Amino acid sequence: MPEPRLRVGLIQGRDTLRFRLDGLFHLLVDDASAPMARIGGRWRAVCGPDGVALWRHGADEPFVRGQCLRLRPLVEHASSFLLHDMTVGVNFHWQHDEDLSFRGALSLEAREVGMDAVNEVGLEAYLLSVISSEMSARCPTALLEAHAVISRSWLLAQLEARGLAPIPSGEPARRGDTLHILRWYDREDHAFFDVCADDHCQRYQGVTRAFSEQATAAVESTRGQVLVSDGQVCDARFSKCCGGYTELFSSAWGPQDPSYLQAFADLPDGEAPGYPLPLSDEANAVPFIQGAPPAFCNTQDRGVLEKLLPELDHDTRDFYRWEQVIEQGELVDLLRDKLGLELGAVLSFEPLERGPSGRLIRLAVQGEAGRAVLGKELEIRRALSPTHLYSSAFVVVPEGEQGGAPARFRLRGAGWGHGVGLCQIGAAVMAERGYHGRAILAHYYRGAEIEARYE
Repeated sequence: MPEPRLRVGLIQGRDTLRFRLDGLFHLLVDDASAPMARIGGRWRAVCGPDGVALWRHGADEPFVRGQCLRLRPLVEHASSFLLHDMTVGVNFHWQHDEDLSFRGALSLEAREVGMDAVNEVGLEAYLLSVISSEMSARCPTALLEAHAVISRSWLLAQLEARGLAPIPSGEPARRGDTLHILRWYDREDHAFFDVCADDHCQRYQGVTRAFSEQATAAVESTRGQVLVSDGQVCDARFSKCCGGYTELFSSAWGPQDPSYLQAFADLPDGEAPGYPLPLSDEANAVPFIQGAPPAFCNTQDRGVLEKLLPELDHDTRDFYRWEQVIEQGELVDLLRDKLGLELGAVLSFEPLERGPSGRLIRLAVQGEAGRAVLGKELEIRRALSPTHLYSSAFVVVPEGEQGGAPARFRLRGAGWGHGVGLCQIGAAVMAERGYHGRAILAHYYRGAEIEARYE
């Protein structure tokens, strides 16, 4: 197969967008096959009832209108475009606006709820940005090579799955006096593009992030390579930090568990010395989460972390073991605002089901006015934080007293993300210790093989 060309959603539902074209671009309007102009410089796009209006910076009248305005560089490798105020880390604790530059073509497309900005770019150029955005481009070559393979694998697996009916998440259902909310949020197909540019899919921050010779070499040396299992491209999931033990696919998403995504301790032999298993048992999960078991990802070496993590993540230091305190009033507001639950003062939490890493899959919340069961892991993380908790592997400790209910709840947790597949911090430490890329992939994707899908 030839190298795929992707449509990457950069911005969705925007009314106004400011951008700059660095180099000359052909402007194509709607379905026209021939460009109407060559343009460059500073522009503003405004979405209205008549589609997208394109205004040159400082002009009194729009330059052109259309439902889809496509800007195609005359020379792709020599031109780029910069989007102002692009939101990064949507709904996570690191969310902020940033000006980001990209190569390839830019499409401004009118939708019912605003304008989408879509980047059309080759898969390999996309990957170079991804591995320099997900991890620092200064990482060891072994990690960058491994990440190039898994990012390419995940993307091709999503593209090959197009047309398959998604497994729906459950709608809220009442059983007796308990409301059950069981949802999962997969990287489902986007309606108008292949993938988005944010953590929902894979971080893709264009050419703004500093590339390195190692990152370029990692993409080039693994060109077209993917992980396969039983002839199929692996859905190679990854998260920032497993917390010492990886998780099963079914704990975060649908009921299937691919053979290459197993649960094990993030150590060479896959065992957790000194801690009883399985961590799905509450009695075993509590000491594991509250302890500090050895693991590849158990590191606080500031020098190592600053070299391995992208600048965006430098402020996050407590990802392996973390704490968060939620005041009673804040918790009541979160449950109302996030889930529409009116439970009154929260009296207690009851873990109902944990995965093999200790991550909560179902959690009961008992309030003065009712009881609700939450799941799966991302819904739990979303419900108990203004953004998202680091992970659902946590233990709840009530503190104080307020009108007959706890005044606050202290959450003591482990890991950052869903914990399925490759642990980015663990893999980075493995690379620092001299493991090569194939050994890192063999550790996290057991039984999978590497295969070239295009040259």
